[in-house]
Amino acid sequence: MDTIELRIRTGATFVTDLTRQVTDFCRGRGDGLLTVFVPHATAGVALVETGSGTEADLEAAVERLLPAQDIYRHRHGSTGHGRDHVLPAFVAPSVTVPVLEGVPTLGTWQSVVLVDPNVDNPTRRVRLAFLAG
Repeated sequence: MDTIELRIRTGATFVTDLTRQVTDFCRGRGDGLLTVFVPHATAGVALVETGSGTEADLEAAVERLLPAQDIYRHRHGSTGHGRDHVLPAFVAPSVTVPVLEGVPTLGTWQSVVLVDPNVDNPTRRVRLAFLAG
C-alpha cells in the first residue's frame, strides 16, 4: 500500500475540493483502490459536484439537519461544536474510489471533497492510501 498524508487548511471553508491532490497521487499507480480518510472526529469526506452551488447547498443542508446552536450535550469549543462531532455519522470520514490505469474513476461531475464545519481546528490531516490490485 502507498500512502501520504496531506495537511489541508480549512479555517472557515466548509467544503474543500481535494480532487486535484487525489488525481495527482493516483497518477502512474496503475489499477487499484484509493481510500481518502480524514482522521478527525469533526470532519468527513464526500463525493459531490463542485462549482455548481452544491457546496453552499451542502452547508445549508447540514445547517438545517444539524444547526450550529448550543443544543448539544458536547459543549466545549465554539457554539454548536457538538454538531461538528455528530457530522461524521452523516458525512463519513472516508471514501473509496476505484482507480484504473492511474486515474480515479470518478463520474463526470464527481469531486472528492473534505467537509469540515469545525472552525476551532483550521488545519486538517487527510490520508490518501492506494492499494494496488
